[in-house]
Amino acid sequence: MSDATIDKLQRRFDAEAASGMHEIFQFHFTDTGDHYLVVDDGTLEVHEGEHDDPSVSLSMSSETLKGIMKGEINGMTGFMTGKLKATGNVMLATQLTRLFPGH
Repeated sequence: MSDATIDKLQRRFDAEAASGMHEIFQFHFTDTGDHYLVVDDGTLEVHEGEHDDPSVSLSMSSETLKGIMKGEINGMTGFMTGKLKATGNVMLATQLTRLFPGH
């Protein structure tokens, strides 16, 4: 994940939407290094690598993540078409657009 993408995630993060949430989103990218997001009661940390015990693991290309974040790709559609694979608490994946609203 590029620094620009990480900066964008930090800027778009909705702390209010994440209030009371304690989850770890693991991202496995097909075209770049793995990263994970730690959402802890309204705060966000982005880390490189793999977490030992993520709440949900998502596998996709970085382009698919960009599409989801922009609202161009619906997470459920991505899942159904195989662009997005999820394990763990897959319902958390549906929270991404709420945590990182477009505008």
